[in-house]
Amino acid sequence: MSFLSWDLAASPLAAPADDGPGNPWFSWRYLSDNADAILDKLIIHAELTAETVLIALVVAVPLAVVAYWIRPLTGPILALSGVLYTIPSLALLAMLAPLLGTTNIASVLVALVLYALLVLVRNSLAGLTGVPDEVRDAAAGMGYGRFGRLFRIELPLALPGIITGLRLATVSTVALVTVGSIIGQGGLGDLILGGFRNNFYKAQILTGAILCVALALVLDLVLAGVGRLLTPWIRGRRAS
Repeated sequence: MSFLSWDLAASPLAAPADDGPGNPWFSWRYLSDNADAILDKLIIHAELTAETVLIALVVAVPLAVVAYWIRPLTGPILALSGVLYTIPSLALLAMLAPLLGTTNIASVLVALVLYALLVLVRNSLAGLTGVPDEVRDAAAGMGYGRFGRLFRIELPLALPGIITGLRLATVSTVALVTVGSIIGQGGLGDLILGGFRNNFYKAQILTGAILCVALALVLDLVLAGVGRLLTPWIRGRRAS
């Protein structure tokens, strides 16, 4: 399979005759005939997003801690993540695909993780540096060491910043997953690109786009709810 091939199985080549006149933006016939394929693409998209954000979080938080503890490394760490973020997505995917496989989903996953790092590192570091000095001093006075202070005091207080970064990274990742469609690993992006290839089939394009937006909104709301559960002191402070 070539680098610019697409998986268009189960994608109609043109609007069905009973869709109505012309090329409608919405088609019940398209949804019913391709429900299984659409659901598969949605699941792949959600899985790619979740895997990306979890891997990026595991990498970003330790990097933020290193930048927080060793201040001379703050600039280089932020600069590196910033440079990775500025690489055009198509160019990054083109560079990774020959190394990891031109149609391998790992190419898309690595590219997405690199893009998510900047947002997560910055917000995690902002959360850590936002811990009041008097709180750190009190923890040190109570006998907490560096790691004890980090896990018991600083990281819990930095959670609002980390959750904010997680939400931003998740929403941006949902959008970026679609870029993987150029190698047939773009989840809902495969529907969008397939619609352009299938005589600009509007119903297919709109279905993929709407589901992307809906997925981003649902995941953002879920993470917002998780953030509220993990930071009850924030609710108490606002209520008072």
